[in-house]
Amino acid sequence: MNNRCNRWQVITRLHLVLSATIILICWFCFVGTGLIASAAEMPEIQRRGYLTVAVKDNLRPLGFKDDSGNLQGLEIDLAQQLALDLLGKKDAVKFQPLANRDRLSVVVDKKVDLAIARVTATASRARVVNLSVPYYLDSTVLITKDASVQQLKDLAKQKIAVLNNSSTIAKVRYYLPNAELVGVNSYQEAREQIENNSVVAFAADASVLSGWVQQYPQYRLLATKLSTEPLSVVMPKGLQYDELRRRVNGAIARYIAEGWLDQRVQYWGLP
Repeated sequence: MNNRCNRWQVITRLHLVLSATIILICWFCFVGTGLIASAAEMPEIQRRGYLTVAVKDNLRPLGFKDDSGNLQGLEIDLAQQLALDLLGKKDAVKFQPLANRDRLSVVVDKKVDLAIARVTATASRARVVNLSVPYYLDSTVLITKDASVQQLKDLAKQKIAVLNNSSTIAKVRYYLPNAELVGVNSYQEAREQIENNSVVAFAADASVLSGWVQQYPQYRLLATKLSTEPLSVVMPKGLQYDELRRRVNGAIARYIAEGWLDQRVQYWGLP
C-alpha cells in the first residue's frame, strides 16, 4: 500500500511540474510583450559584468544570512549559478535583500535585473512581469510537534493555526472540514500557539516551514501536501529583454534536466 501511495505521489508531482510549465509557457506567449518594464538588457549586463538580483535574507532555507552574515540558501545558489551561466563567474552577482511587497516593483522600476525571492507564479503577476520556468514547487503543509499526529486524519477535529486572510484557510477547510481553525498574524504567533498548546498544528508554506524545522528540530512536517505552487524568477517584460529571458529559462530548464536543482533542493532540506 505504501509503495502504491509513493508511486502515486511521484506521478502526481511530475504531472504538476509539467502542468505548471505548460501554463507558464502559455503566459510567455500571450503576455510576454505587454507592459514595458525597465531593467538592464543582456548586452548591458555583459558590459558591466554582473547581475543585480533581489533576494530574501530572512527566509531559511531559500535566502538567509548565516552566522557570519553571508547570504545562503537555494535561491542564492540559483542566482550564483545563473551568473556563472550568463557571465562566466558565480560571484558576478550583486544581491539586494528586499521585503515581500517589493518583489515585483524592484524589477519594474529598474532597481534589479531579476528577483529570486519566493515568488509564486500566478496569472495576475504575469500581467506585470515575466515569470520563468518554475525552479521549485512549493506546497501547503502542516507542521506539529505532537507525536500522536502522524497523518492528516489525526488532525480531523483538532485546532489548527492558519495565517489570517491567507489562501491556506480554504485548502485546510477542504481537507479537514471539521478541524477548528485559529487565525494568527505571523509565524511567530503560530509557534507561540503551539508551544502553549492552544493549537496542535500550523498550516503554511513548505518552503518556510522547512526552515522552521531546521531551527526547531522538535517540529516536523506531515507528508501530505495540500496544494502545489510553482516558484519562478521574476524578469522584466519587453522585447528588448527577450535574450535575458530566454537564457534564464534555458538555464533553469537545464538545471532541472541535469538534476542540479533537485540536488540543491535536497541539500537545503526542502520537501
